[in-house]
Amino acid sequence: MPPTAGNTDWLPVCRIAVERVRAEMRRFPERADRSVPTGRGEGGDIALVIDRAAEDAIFRELESLNLPMTVISEERGAVDLNGGGRTHVVVDPIDGSRNARRGTPGYGVSIAVADGATIGDVKFGYVHDLALNEGWHAAAGMGAFLNGEPLPPFAEDTDLELLALEMSRPDLMVESAAAIAATRAHRLRTLGSVALALCWVAGGRYDGFATLATCRSVDFAAAQLVVTEAGGAVAMPDATGEVSTTPLNLAMRTRVFAAVNARMLERLLPIGTP
Repeated sequence: MPPTAGNTDWLPVCRIAVERVRAEMRRFPERADRSVPTGRGEGGDIALVIDRAAEDAIFRELESLNLPMTVISEERGAVDLNGGGRTHVVVDPIDGSRNARRGTPGYGVSIAVADGATIGDVKFGYVHDLALNEGWHAAAGMGAFLNGEPLPPFAEDTDLELLALEMSRPDLMVESAAAIAATRAHRLRTLGSVALALCWVAGGRYDGFATLATCRSVDFAAAQLVVTEAGGAVAMPDATGEVSTTPLNLAMRTRVFAAVNARMLERLLPIGTP
C-alpha cells in the first residue's frame, strides 16, 4: 500500500518547511521587495514574489520526502508528486499576503494533510504564524496544540464577546451588517488571515469567526482541524453543505464559520447569506 497521511510524521516536516519559508522571506526585507506581482496563481489571486518563493520552499521540502502525493497549492494548483496518490497536502504558502508585504502581523503558513480529497479526510493540520512565531497543529483524534502544548478546554459559559470577520470588504460589511448585529457579538475583529483567525478561535482568543464571502480549501483546511480538535465547531455551508464532504480542490468555494460551541455557531450562519 502506498504511504498515506497516517504513517508519516508530518509535524517535523511542516516545521522544516516553515524554516525554509523564513529563509526565503529574509531575501525580501522591504515592502517594495515583497510587493512585486508575478501573475495570477491557480487560486485566482495575484501572486506576489513572496508567495511564489514561499511555495517553492515548501515544495522543496515535500519533494525531499520522495512520497507519492497530490499537492493542492494556492499558486501552482494541483500537482502530483511521484505520480500522485491518495495523500493530499493542501498548502497556503502565505495566508495573509497583504499583511506580509506590509510587515503587519497576521500572516502565516498553512499545511493540511489528508488521506483523501475532502475535508473529512484531513488527518493533520499545521498553521505557523510567521509574525508571532507561533505554531498551531492538530492531529485527528489527538487534540490541538500551540507551540507543542495542548490547548485548554473552552469555558462552558463562553459568550460571543469577540467575533472575527474575514473577507471583510467594506461593501460586504454593509450588506451583512444586520446579520452581524443579530449575533449579539460585543465587538468585531479582523486579522487578515483566515487560517490564523480560525486558530485564534481554537485558542480562545476569538469566540466566533465568519467569512463574509466564500474562500478556498487552502485558506482553512488545516485550521479547521485545529478548531474541531480543540472542541470547537465549524461549518462550510456553500459547497456540499456538509463539512466532511467539502472538497479540497481549488474549484470549491464556501463561506466558513467557527465557534467555541455548536450553539454559538448557529447564531453566525446567516452572515454573508447570498
